[in-house]
Amino acid sequence: MSKVAVVTDSTAYIPKEIREQHFITVVPQVVTWGEEVFEDDITITPEQFYTRLRTAKVMPKTSQVSVVNMHKAFNSLLEQGYEVLGMFISSKLSGTFQSAVLGRDELISGKDKVTLIDTETTAMAMGFQVLAVARAARDGASIEECKALAEKARSHTGVYLTVETLEFLHRGGRIGGAQRFLGTALNLKPILVVEGGRVEPVERVRTRGKALDRVVEIVAEKCAGKSPIRIATLHADSPNDAKYLLDKITPLVKPTESIFAAVSPAVGANAGPGTVGLAFMAGM
Repeated sequence: MSKVAVVTDSTAYIPKEIREQHFITVVPQVVTWGEEVFEDDITITPEQFYTRLRTAKVMPKTSQVSVVNMHKAFNSLLEQGYEVLGMFISSKLSGTFQSAVLGRDELISGKDKVTLIDTETTAMAMGFQVLAVARAARDGASIEECKALAEKARSHTGVYLTVETLEFLHRGGRIGGAQRFLGTALNLKPILVVEGGRVEPVERVRTRGKALDRVVEIVAEKCAGKSPIRIATLHADSPNDAKYLLDKITPLVKPTESIFAAVSPAVGANAGPGTVGLAFMAGM
């Protein structure tokens, strides 16, 4: 039986120690800032990114993982005797999945040993899907079993968030159905969900505090009656708000796994500073 290795992209933002424990390969998104080019969480960390963003006159831009880096990751794992399962950010939010297809196509041999999955989400909603498959692979699951698990996991995960402003998502073309929230009163805070691979509107509430509490309520409702529950934060330079969310949700859902995760620079550039939310996997 062949070994299976899992590859994902940096928007999952699975903490480094967990990635290393489960032998997960991460290919970086690209952040361009003026004339400078950075690889997400390799040559620029979230802390460095948000510190610079606070005073930047030129805004950063992002682009998908390069085909070259995809090809290198796949080829390296194939040479080590692995079959590869690639699990990437929603193809409706990024061209990363297409980069994976092209990176696989450039392999001289072993194309049939690389299986690709569109997770239809991002952040730790994607991360939990990846972890579920990586754990199964570690326990000896075949590539077919890993693929089936990845496809099943999509319907067990979700991510709800609130942003300080929709302008970053709007400017990056990733706003989806939340477009209709643009231009509303500034004191109304939008709550968003990644659904069907897109950022979609849920509702608007009057204050930041109410938005945080509402995210907790919604996630608790989505997880109700299901077990096990895995919960993760996401935050773009808002660690205190992320801690608040985690502290509030924990007694409500009693998660078997809790992860405090930042938002990668590639996501932060598109969602904007102040973005905070909860990702979950429920029932598997």
